Parts: sequence; structure tokens; C-alpha cells
Amino acid sequence: MSDARTSLAQACERLDDLTGRPGRLAEVLDVADLSYRTGISAETVAGLLAGESAPETDLSDRVRQRLDFVRESRRRPDGKRYSLDELARIAGTSRQWLSEWRRSGLPSLEHADRIRRFFDLPAGFFTADEAEALHTALQPVLRELEAKTDPLAPLRTPGFYRLARRAPHMSPRKLQALAEWAEMVTEKNSADDDDI
Repeated sequence: MSDARTSLAQACERLDDLTGRPGRLAEVLDVADLSYRTGISAETVAGLLAGESAPETDLSDRVRQRLDFVRESRRRPDGKRYSLDELARIAGTSRQWLSEWRRSGLPSLEHADRIRRFFDLPAGFFTADEAEALHTALQPVLRELEAKTDPLAPLRTPGFYRLARRAPHMSPRKLQALAEWAEMVTEKNSADDDDI
């Protein structure tokens, strides 16, 4: 668990740098969305972002809490909550088994994975501790902020490095064409250009 806490602390430190709002990540990031994606309460997410420790939870309690969280936060297309019978069908089991899972917090991996895949939840959603789950959910946020602060990031690929190594041997006309191509690739694409 200390590895997950260390990784989360490092991610938060990097986010502090990228946002320029050290210690105020809960004000900058979408805490409700992070809660939705992790199955962790918004209060716990805000606390973890502020450097606090989450209360230790037993694995069975964590699994039970996350199942209840899914049931409360994910809705059917008509906006209603999924019934236990519907969740049991999604899991490929009976309502009795699902009720037992909610009571004991110990699902079969196969049934838990069916629910996870149906709701498009991240791997480890039911079992990851709070620090690990939040660290995973912060990775796309980090990548997005890093891309905004480093506009040359799309050029830092092996293909572009190979082209750059060949540049000293290119004619001025080829270098100009390469520069124009790189500029075109890094421009913000309109919706019509996405298929290029």
C-alpha cells in the first residue's frame, strides 16, 4: 500500500506543478468525476488530493462499498437505478448470489469482472485501495495537462527523432517540406481534419 501512496503523492506533486495551484488540487480538478471513475467518495478523493491518508478499509468492505457505489451512481438508459435482479443478470448469476456478495463483500472474480466490463470500469475497480484507484484515475488528467504545457510533446516520438537525425543530410527544399509537414501535424485539427 505504501507504494500506491507514494505513487499518488508523486502524481499530486506533478499536478501541483502543472496547475500552479499547490495544495489546492480539489479546487482545480473535477472531484465528482474522479469519484465517479474510482468508486471513492468525493470527500475521500478531496482528502487524498490534499495529501491526507484514506481510512484503511478491509478488502471485503471495499468491494461491498464499490458495488453499492456502482448501483447508486450508474443508471439505466431510462435514468432509473439498476435492480439487484438486473445486476445479477449482468454478472451472470442469481439475485441470491448478488445479495450474498453485498453481505460478505467476497464476489467471484468472474462475476465481478462481468459487472466491471458492463459498466466500463477500470481494472481493479472493486479491489484497488483508494490511493491506487485515484492514482490510476489521475493518469489521463496528467497526460492532458502535460500535453497542454508541452506543445512539442507530439513530436517526441521515435519516428520524429529518426527524421531529425536525417535532417543534416537533407536538402533545404526537403527540410522546408518536412517543417511544413511537422507544422501541419501539430496544428489543432478541426473535426473535418481528424481523418487525415
